[in-house]
Formats: sequence, C-alpha cells, structure tokens
Amino acid sequence: MEGKEELSRVITYSIFSELEKKWLAGRLDSDRVRILCIDGGGLRAIAAGRALVHLEQRLRADSGDDGARIADYFDVVAGTGIGGVLAAMIVADGGGGRPMFAAEEAVRTLAEGLGEVFRPEGFFRRGRSGRRFDRFLREVFTRDGRALTLRDTVKPVLVPCYDLRSGAPFVFSRADAAESASFDFEMWRVCRATAATPGSLGPVRLESVDGRTACAAVDGGLVMNNPSAAAVTHVLHNKRDFPSVDGVGDLLLLSVGCGPVRRSPAAGGASRRWWRGGVWSKPVVEIVMDGVSDTVDQVIGNAFSWNRSNYLRIQ
Repeated sequence: MEGKEELSRVITYSIFSELEKKWLAGRLDSDRVRILCIDGGGLRAIAAGRALVHLEQRLRADSGDDGARIADYFDVVAGTGIGGVLAAMIVADGGGGRPMFAAEEAVRTLAEGLGEVFRPEGFFRRGRSGRRFDRFLREVFTRDGRALTLRDTVKPVLVPCYDLRSGAPFVFSRADAAESASFDFEMWRVCRATAATPGSLGPVRLESVDGRTACAAVDGGLVMNNPSAAAVTHVLHNKRDFPSVDGVGDLLLLSVGCGPVRRSPAAGGASRRWWRGGVWSKPVVEIVMDGVSDTVDQVIGNAFSWNRSNYLRIQ
C-alpha cells in the first residue's frame, strides 16, 4: 500500500507541474480535439486514477464549477485493462447526459471493488475472482435496472482487447456502436474483456447486443497497453465525429501511465531456478505490457515531433 501511495504522489506532482505549464493555462479552452488515454497496469492503474482525481479537482478550481468532471474537458477517452475500466467509469452516462462518476468516486469504487475481487483464497482464487469481478462490473454499469452499453456514454470511448478467435486486437468503440448494434456491447462485458489478464482472470467470450459479433477476449494490454496510438488513429480517421481534424497538430493528447514495473527477483540475470518455477508468468506479462507502452510512447512522440507541446505523457 505504501508503494502505491508513493507512486500516486510522484505521478500527481508530475501531472500538476506539466499540466500547469502546458495545458491548464488556457489550453483546455482550445478548439483542438482533446484525448485522454489511460494505460493498463493491473492494480497499478489505481495510482494513475488518483492523479486524475487531483486533475479533476484542479479543473473545478480553475473553472469555478464544482460539478465539473474529467469528461467535460476531453473529447475522447481511451483505456486498457484496469485503465479501461476507469475510462469507462468516467464517461458512463449517469442520466441527463452527465457522467455517472466523478473521478474520486470512480477511483474509490474501483479500488474497493478490486480489493474484494482479488482477496487471496488459496487454490481456487482465480475462478472465484472472475465471478466476483463479473458481479462487481455488472453492479457498476447498471442504471435503473438496465445494463449500460457502449452507446451509453457522455463522450466517445475506446477500449481494446485481444481476440483469441481472430488472433488480432479488437477495439470496442462508441463510434462503431453508434453505427451498428453489431458493434454495441454491454459495458461491463467490455471491461471484463479488456481486463482479462492471463494468470489473474480467465478469457471471456462476449457478444454484441444483437448477437451478430462475438469475440473470445483476453487483456488488451498484451498488444495495446498504451492505447494512445489507437486513439490518435481513431480521431484522425473519424471524419464524422471530428471533421476539422487534419493532423496531429489539431490534437491535444494526455497519456497517463501507471509508473514503472516493479523489479522482479530475477532482475540482473539472477536465479534461473526462479524463471523455471511457477512464478514467472506474471512478471513476463508485466514486462510485455510495459514494453508495449514504451514503444507506443516513442511512436507517438515521433508523430508529435513538430507539435511536442500537444502531447503530454505522464509515467
């Protein structure tokens, strides 16, 4: 817990200093399309969530609006894994076109829910964790007795997973859902899909609301842990929703990471016995996800090379 709190303080300080200099001083009143992306990272995503809580508080102070929400200041929100769950929570429509959750409520609800979902219970923990996670997500994304879908968001949302059936990434998108019920999925299932991390939660099969599209999903972080590239590509090619966008110069991108991966006991070429044991799979997944995020950061940095002040990566 202490490590998570320290990571939260580091991210929070960084996000405030950079946003104060480059974004909050009038930039959020810009006519550029504003994109928020939240990395996957398992429980580490809660630290990124705490940074967003402070960001929302600052936005309220600067705007003078006590009811301001993160979703009011961004045009697209994307997230992967637990970051995808958080993204879905802050854009879910709570009625009247207003977000269901303030950032602080979303992070608190998610932290408490995950603490219950992943409490240790011995050999059968994973199966029980999956059922508890399903129940938690259903409760979060139900309004007036109805399961929310991708269409029930106050802002466009993008959430990736990896489809075992097609052997390719699959990106859940409100834009696609708005065009066809064949691409509209219940939000709780979307979140279950993107967070199905190998070793912690099993794969999940899900169907669109009309039953015409299906996938067998595992964690989107395996291929798209940092969803920034997918979000930028989506906006650049979505002329229906963003007709004025011609290039990255028309975008403002805030990408929030989850901090560095904790070094494993095998770091520095240590014990081969450790790698041969049954404890290697989780750090391998973390290494893959962290590598994916760093690679995307480099690609996006190159894409914004002539517009560096339009891209902010907090890690």
